[in-house]
Amino acid sequence: MKDTLTITLLITILVIVLQQRKSTVAKSSPKSRRMVLDSCALIDGRIVELARLGFVPDELVVPEFILHELQMLADGNDSHKRERARFGLDVVRELQDSTHANVVIDHSVTTNQPTDDKLVALAKKLGAGLYTTDYNLNKVADIEGVHVMNVNELAQQLRPVALPGERKAVKILQKGSNPKQGVGYLDDGTMVVVDDGIKYINKLVEVEVTRIHQTMAGKMLFANVIERPAASQTRTATHKQQRPERTQQAAIAGRLRNPRRKRTSQVG
Repeated sequence: MKDTLTITLLITILVIVLQQRKSTVAKSSPKSRRMVLDSCALIDGRIVELARLGFVPDELVVPEFILHELQMLADGNDSHKRERARFGLDVVRELQDSTHANVVIDHSVTTNQPTDDKLVALAKKLGAGLYTTDYNLNKVADIEGVHVMNVNELAQQLRPVALPGERKAVKILQKGSNPKQGVGYLDDGTMVVVDDGIKYINKLVEVEVTRIHQTMAGKMLFANVIERPAASQTRTATHKQQRPERTQQAAIAGRLRNPRRKRTSQVG
């Protein structure tokens, strides 16, 4: 009887251990992630480079209705939209040919809802994220609980951070919202508001960062112009420093030209 109970207990323990190991393996091997692409993300084109660098999920889903939208734009009369749509279709083909991304064309959504609603519904149905550069779609997806990847926000967050006290070279391009302010931009597009910078419009000046302000559009820097001494003042100071030396040189030259004057004074 005791042997039977012991065997039963060992079997029970073994079953529990195997179930725990199975659960651990399942957690360590998550399902492949998915991300739905919208038309503006395809037209943007940066998804190709992100895929090449490995910064995209395992599976990229391109809805069939997005392809139809791009096709309609590519066949339209607006030359600008036509070129952009054709580029978006080329991006889909490039992603399909890439070894860094697995592209799936989804044919499941056939409703007559607006495109944004269909994108959000498809992402929720697949348990996928949404890749877009559309600001309004981004907000709607957030409200609906859909994870959004916006490459514009990514680019904003990856801009170099400028700390107060750092010096930057900025060309003042326009006046600011407040009197006497000038506005310029760094090479990465960061806006710099320069106090008392309106008088330097269309000039390249050196500024010192005073504070950083984070906005929905990205970081904004506030700075002051580093004043340089005026060229006329510099020349005057240099002239004053050189004047005694020049006077002494002139006196020596005069004595060399009139040696008799010195002898006469000595004889007298």
